[in-house]
Amino acid sequence: MDDKLLKLRAILMEEKNWPQVYYFKFIVPNDKEKIESVKSLFTDPSKITYNTSRDIRFIGISCKELMPDAESIIAIYERASLVEGLIAL
Repeated sequence: MDDKLLKLRAILMEEKNWPQVYYFKFIVPNDKEKIESVKSLFTDPSKITYNTSRDIRFIGISCKELMPDAESIIAIYERASLVEGLIAL
């Protein structure tokens, strides 16, 4: 696990109000397979929003998801990191 995720985990572990809604935001290359990979990370695809970059090379993907605990959030970021070219914000 990289340093960013370790820091995020430490911050989230301090939070005592679980479950709570967490806002995920990713940028991926405009490739159907990669978009579908990110989409599959979430339980309710209807809550996902998409924004295209000006040159249409990238897609911003955002989703608000009810998360049961900090580890569930970290698990999504770990799975997302497997998508080539993904940037997690």
